[in-house]
This record gives sequence, C-alpha cells and structure tokens, in this order.
Amino acid sequence: MKTIIQRFFVLGVFFVMSSVSHASEGTQIKPSKNLKTDRILFVGNSYLYYNDSLHNHVKRMVQEKFPKRKKLLSYKSSTIGGSRLVHHNIDHLLDSKNIGVSKNFELVILQGGSTEPLTKKSRRQFHEQAKKMIGKIKASGGKAALYMTHAYVKPHKKYAPGMIDDIKSTYVKVGNDNEALVIPVGLAFEMAYRIKPDIKLHKEFDGTHPSLLGTYLAANVVFATLFKSSPIGLEYNYFDTISDEDREFLQKIATATVAEFFK
Repeated sequence: MKTIIQRFFVLGVFFVMSSVSHASEGTQIKPSKNLKTDRILFVGNSYLYYNDSLHNHVKRMVQEKFPKRKKLLSYKSSTIGGSRLVHHNIDHLLDSKNIGVSKNFELVILQGGSTEPLTKKSRRQFHEQAKKMIGKIKASGGKAALYMTHAYVKPHKKYAPGMIDDIKSTYVKVGNDNEALVIPVGLAFEMAYRIKPDIKLHKEFDGTHPSLLGTYLAANVVFATLFKSSPIGLEYNYFDTISDEDREFLQKIATATVAEFFK
C-alpha cells in the first residue's frame, strides 16, 4: 500500500482522472469538465456536522488554494442528526433563498445515513430517494454528488469487517445509475487505517462519528475530488490543532484514494 502513496506523491505531482465505464467495478464516472463549485450545499447528518462542520474545512482549503475565489464562495450545510436522505426537505433547500443564498446552488452533495447501505431494503430505499433528489437538483440547474460514508469501527455494536464493501457498491451504483459524482470518503478511511492502524479517525466512544482527523481527511477527499487537484502542500491545519505529520499523511491518503478511485 505504501507504493500506492509513493506513486501518486513523488514531487507532489497532481493526478489525472480518466473516464471509466459504468460497468467498471469500484470506479465512478468522471465529473464534467464544467463542474462549478462556488456555491455548494452539503446535505447530511452528524457525519458532516461534527468537528466544526465539514463545509467549513473544505471552504478554508479552497480559499487557500484559490484565493481569488474567496469572495465568490457560498458553502452551506443542512444537517439532521441521525438522518437518512428521505428526512431532508430537498425542495425547500434547493430554493436557495430559503437558506440565505441569492443564487441557486451549483453543486449539492448528498450524504446518506450510515445504515442505508447495510440491508437490501435500505439500499433500495436509498437508491429510490437519491434518484428523486438528484433529479430535482439537476432540474434546479445544479449538479449532484454523493458523499460515500465511512464504515463503523469497534466499539460500535454494528461493526463488521467488510462493511465498506456494501457502502462502496451502494454509492457507486447510485452514482452511476444517476450520473452523479461519488466522493470516496469511506475508502480514504480504509486506506488510512491499513497504512497507519493506530490513527484515530473515529470518535473512540462510539466507533461511528468522525474525529477531527476523520473530518480533516474527509475534507481533503472532497477537495481533491471536486477540484481534481491534490491537497498536498496545503498549510491549513485547523488553526494549528492538527500536527504536520497528520496533515501531510492525510493529504497524501486523500490524493491516493481519489486517484485510485477514478483510475
């Protein structure tokens, strides 16, 4: 696995994402070249809300990397604790003026509930609801992306080895069936744990919610996916609370994960 990281990070070189077939297992369609990311809405639950909210971390990374876009950015987050997709009033949210944004969102990122990929029934419901929401997003003039959640770890009572396989296949199928981008956050967690098993990406008390390092990794994956640009070298470290070692490691993991996912 270390060779994967080395392959993508020699001299901090950017990666290239190429088109893939809908039938390619474990991959996802290439995002359109004209993806606009100045007005983004994040829709999900506490996975996004924890640790000062994912959208804030992503925004700070974008402002550092693209300082000329700083005044253009309008990133919003709508979260409901423990929610599934069906619990969100997407019609209300897509009328952006309802939540203080003058123009409609260019991109909406949907994060499903952590249990939605775990049974045949819940996977079917997730697929049906995602299809409806993605259709409405596109009708509003925006594009849709799916935030692939991470798997549980111990001591969560539903922890099970291989959970990420169900998550991955669920999100890839829904993304491909609806021509929506998939952001492979869950796969980045898996890679990080394989290479550095002692890193703490989850809250230790429950094994489900992300720790600050988990949220930081997720933000790097979102950044790398949306902007097709490596986060390696970004100095943002949540106001000096993330060590240089962890910052550099998680930036590399995010870049390697995205490159491998879109290979």
